[in-house]
Amino acid sequence: MSTATAASPTPVTTSDPEATEPETTEESAAAAQAIRRVGVVGCGVMGAGLAEVCARAGLDVLVTSSGEDGLARGRGRLERSLAHAVRKGRISDTARDETLARVSFTTDLAAFRDRQLVLEAAPEDEPTKLRIFQALDRVVKDPEAILATNTSALPVMRLARATDRPGQVLGLHFFNPAPVLPLVEVIGSLLTRDRTRRIAAEFVTAVLGKQVVHAGDRSGFVVNALLIPYLLSAIRMCEAGFAGAEDIDKAMTLGCSHPMGPLALADLIGLDTVAAIGTALYEEFKEPTHAVPPLLSRMVDGGLLGRKSGQGFYAY
Repeated sequence: MSTATAASPTPVTTSDPEATEPETTEESAAAAQAIRRVGVVGCGVMGAGLAEVCARAGLDVLVTSSGEDGLARGRGRLERSLAHAVRKGRISDTARDETLARVSFTTDLAAFRDRQLVLEAAPEDEPTKLRIFQALDRVVKDPEAILATNTSALPVMRLARATDRPGQVLGLHFFNPAPVLPLVEVIGSLLTRDRTRRIAAEFVTAVLGKQVVHAGDRSGFVVNALLIPYLLSAIRMCEAGFAGAEDIDKAMTLGCSHPMGPLALADLIGLDTVAAIGTALYEEFKEPTHAVPPLLSRMVDGGLLGRKSGQGFYAY
């Protein structure tokens, strides 16, 4: 009696199928240093912050938005942020002027054809982001160009599949305010090439001067998977009348040495963004702690978005 031996299944791998041998650290570093032309899609709070980070690093930055009004607001955000940096003594007047000179603005995404790295910072809306990645795939000519999303919670895989170059797509999740906070989460999907991940991480650290953590492609990644349930819990506590916003925040700053209370932090992030991340987490994991509280939904419906609207849990 004979027995048949089943073939061993091939494991899923994220290694670069095009590489004949591993790229050295020196080669990855050289490829990262060669990135000099960066595109930023969106010039809201995060988009303007990403443009500033890249321009202060000496890069040629091109920013796009859907309309002239959005570009004007983005330019204003950039100018105010740089003026604040001058007042704080972080940069000189000369450095401010040189940084501004490195940033150009356009409403035509076709102008991104020569970009080596594109950072997408559009609102946290999956259909919008999918359209952007489909367009970038058509426009950006360099087949080795990296297309990165700054999404807080959406799966990178879905955005990568909107392109014909999924191996060049990954997440680079910066934190607000981007010019100040040092962390960037590097998120590769199952389709992201190892080489793309290495170059992106080297670019973030060596060129932009940030620090990285590597995270898997699951909703919320590391930081928001831990942070958002905490923020939503604080909102529920406020909603139930168990404690007021100021007392909740005071309890966490003075009792736990947090630099900012959860409701003030939610205002800083943007209540619409907190709600969008919570929704994405709930859709993926179906955990009750991820469900958006009715109070947060009503505040977003009413345009009470936190600092960026002038009113949230606090008035600004």
